[in-house]
Amino acid sequence: MKQFLFLLFIFLLLINQASHADNAIPEMMKTLNPEGTLIFDADHGQQMWTQEHPGKDGKSRSCTTCHGTDLTIDGKHARSGKVIKPMAVSVNQQRFTKTKKINKWFKRNCKWTWGRECTAQEKGDFLQYFQEN
Repeated sequence: MKQFLFLLFIFLLLINQASHADNAIPEMMKTLNPEGTLIFDADHGQQMWTQEHPGKDGKSRSCTTCHGTDLTIDGKHARSGKVIKPMAVSVNQQRFTKTKKINKWFKRNCKWTWGRECTAQEKGDFLQYFQEN
């Protein structure tokens, strides 16, 4: 019986660790705001998420073009049709585990959607939005 309880304890501990992947958002926010002067706002992040911008192809686009308005479900890339896993931390804890990867996707997606890189304020607002959903 003791062995069973010990194995059960180890199993539950492993499940708990696996379900709480390292979230790099707090680290990213500190990097984006080293002096603590910015206030990140999830509501502003949500507004920016749906804001339309003219693309190089003449078509309007927003973050929702590929990711959708519901951050808890899969999106679909506008050109390739590739499935994009949910952005919400609540359902996709693997999404924000590496700062290098977060920076890569911010750079690529901001340029594609907005025609420029996002500012530290904008990135922080987006991250706050993702974290609260």
